[in-house]
Amino acid sequence: MTTPPSVRTRVRALPADALPAYVYDLGALREHARTVRSALPSGVEIYYAAKANPEAPILTELARWTDGFEVSSGGELAHVRDCVPGVPLAFGGPGKTPAEISSALRLGTERFHVESVHDLRMLADLAPRIVPGQRIAVLLRFNLSVAQHVLANSALAMGGRPTPFGIDPAEADAVVRTVVEQHPQLELRGVHAHLASGLTAPEQLAVAEAVVDWSARLMARHDLVLHEVNVGGGMTVDYARPQDRFDWHAYGRGLASLIERHPGLAVRIEPGRALTAYCGWYATEVLDVKHSHGEEFAVLRGGTHHLRTPATKGHDQPCEVLAVDDWSHPWPRSAVGQGPVTLVGQLCTPKDVLARNVAAPGLRTGDRVVFAMAGAYAWNISHHEFLMHPRPGFLFLPAEEEPTAPGAERASEQSTTRRTAIR
Repeated sequence: MTTPPSVRTRVRALPADALPAYVYDLGALREHARTVRSALPSGVEIYYAAKANPEAPILTELARWTDGFEVSSGGELAHVRDCVPGVPLAFGGPGKTPAEISSALRLGTERFHVESVHDLRMLADLAPRIVPGQRIAVLLRFNLSVAQHVLANSALAMGGRPTPFGIDPAEADAVVRTVVEQHPQLELRGVHAHLASGLTAPEQLAVAEAVVDWSARLMARHDLVLHEVNVGGGMTVDYARPQDRFDWHAYGRGLASLIERHPGLAVRIEPGRALTAYCGWYATEVLDVKHSHGEEFAVLRGGTHHLRTPATKGHDQPCEVLAVDDWSHPWPRSAVGQGPVTLVGQLCTPKDVLARNVAAPGLRTGDRVVFAMAGAYAWNISHHEFLMHPRPGFLFLPAEEEPTAPGAERASEQSTTRRTAIR
């Protein structure tokens, strides 16, 4: 794996006490988001799943290239609305509270993803009291048993089997009748069905086609117009082969064909990891080198309490070693031999492993290590307070080739007040 020169230069320039640090390349994010946007046909809407990375500058940049954001909690809802005012929001996720639904109504949330009959009852009761007379757009989320040949091999299945996500399809007709006949303030726009993650473009297309066909039949049975189908996210991101990316162009061609078969239908997708994973790096330094039972370990500043991704997904995080020749301490530097080394963090647990069997001959204390693909489900899913180590810094490399987006300065300021900023 080769770190981009701009990231490598900034990491080398950081003082040791500024590490570990997350480095986000907003220019790389812009280029990737633009590519994704251009690959998709009109009629396909992109809602960024904010849970993947909710940093304010990330949200501000993605607001340029997406149609809205998907949020899954009251905290995400308030944060995203504050960072990028006016961007359309879809509020989903199981276990919504009355307070969260009330807040979503007050903030003018554009779409509600109804996960259960209880969800529906709360929304129907609260809407007339909080926004009387205002129509509330709803998508019913179903746990569909479609495209089972695809779901069986997915990295993370959210549907097609017993899970807490979505409504059982056996209840579909009864729930549709309830919305139409009992809750006139709710406008049933269509169906939401995020069923799996880690799918290739052909697999995503197979799921999308099955979900749209199922949704069309459901609405036809009730003489209703199917306006929208949200087929979710889960586009594959391969940490073992960072150069292999989801085939957005093939996916776009397939979605164009699907839309042609359903005139007037809006198909919405909710990518998260596949949009931001590639724009982030976690940079740190080697604190110690240890030999144990015939194997070598490099102990790094930080660890999985900052970058939880490899432990969560069970992979080795791709990385590059940046040699540092300066050494100001009076004691000698420790170094590995010619064999592979396992890169671990500072936590008192053998699970604190970032990468195994890394080819890094001669790696020394004081050298720096840059972990790639750290732009999604990294800091924000980590167990920050375990052992109470310092939090990392956050550095955003600007996308300088175009004028700054409206609100970008304010978003960057908000982010650095929440985090330990690098100056």
